[in-house]
Amino acid sequence: MAAADQAHNDNVDPEVREQLLGARRSIDNIDAALIHMLAERFKYTQQVGRLKATKGLPASDPNRERDQIARLKLLAEESHLDPAFAEKWFNFVVAEVIHHHEQIASGSKPETETRDN
Repeated sequence: MAAADQAHNDNVDPEVREQLLGARRSIDNIDAALIHMLAERFKYTQQVGRLKATKGLPASDPNRERDQIARLKLLAEESHLDPAFAEKWFNFVVAEVIHHHEQIASGSKPETETRDN
């Protein structure tokens, strides 16, 4: 923790500080779970990329992406999460997936596969 942050936290009521620390530990655990889930997701998208490459299929599937966006926006609404955020997140992930699929199709391994091996 930076000295300025520590000094600022020294002025916080101990009960409030404990509540902050507890909430932040939970946030950190959720962040870790998200990273692990994304890693698992990318294992499967790379499997899809290899299958697409061997069958000469395009890296992108606009119909699937459209359907997924609609599904995720509904899930976001049900979960009280901004649907626009869910769509932005999905588009970010899909752009990375497509990049990996293009790498696979060109015969090079995606960066994540290179690190795993």
